[in-house]
Amino acid sequence: MNPRQANPEGDEELRLDGTGPLHDQIRRAIAAPILSGAWKPGTRIAPEMELMRRFGASRMTVNRALRALADQGLIARRRRAGSFVAPRAGEHAVTFIGDIRREIEARGERYGYELALRRQSRVTPSLSLASGVAAGTPVLHLACRHFAGARPAVLEDRWINLAAVPDAEAVSFEREPPGPWLLENVPFTEGEHRIAAIRAGTTASALLAIAPDAPCLSVERRTWRGREMLTFARFVYPGESHILVGRFAGAS
Repeated sequence: MNPRQANPEGDEELRLDGTGPLHDQIRRAIAAPILSGAWKPGTRIAPEMELMRRFGASRMTVNRALRALADQGLIARRRRAGSFVAPRAGEHAVTFIGDIRREIEARGERYGYELALRRQSRVTPSLSLASGVAAGTPVLHLACRHFAGARPAVLEDRWINLAAVPDAEAVSFEREPPGPWLLENVPFTEGEHRIAAIRAGTTASALLAIAPDAPCLSVERRTWRGREMLTFARFVYPGESHILVGRFAGAS
């Protein structure tokens, strides 16, 4: 049986959002139906010539977008056969933005979760600058603590844009953290991490049971769907217990 082919002429979701370089717009347009599950693993991506006509782009621009999608693990490129939605693309997406429970259990430790705060509010001017969401936008603010065994392992402070994700208002998040629910229910087209080394400070030291001067890793995460910001989250990890690893290839 021949694999189903994604048809760019018939897929209305393949739309440029008008933001940033054309190759990035094409990458986001193709990523959207993959992340939403509309294109299943094994689906053949339309040939480059069709994508060039669809988006009014050069071969170099389309090729750059496809290379970026392959680097993200969303598509697999095969010489002479073309490009296909990668097997288990959803798992690549989860790994790419992080799954705290999976990380803790992979170390052989028992995962635990605690919701400390669940409050609806509106974006303040200062939060607007940090998150990119317009001031006054309704948001759901969640403060969570993740455990490895009995030890506090991660603090999570998250804001969900209720104008973009209204279904979150009906979810309690008392027993399950927001991250997995968002991954399963809210497809995104773009993500960003900002990572910094910080000292714990008074609040984080108390919640993580570490000294106020202990080094920590702060990870800020934003996700978008097109131009619309979906979530803004800040995670704080004790520095001695978290390592970031990336693998890259040299020039061939």
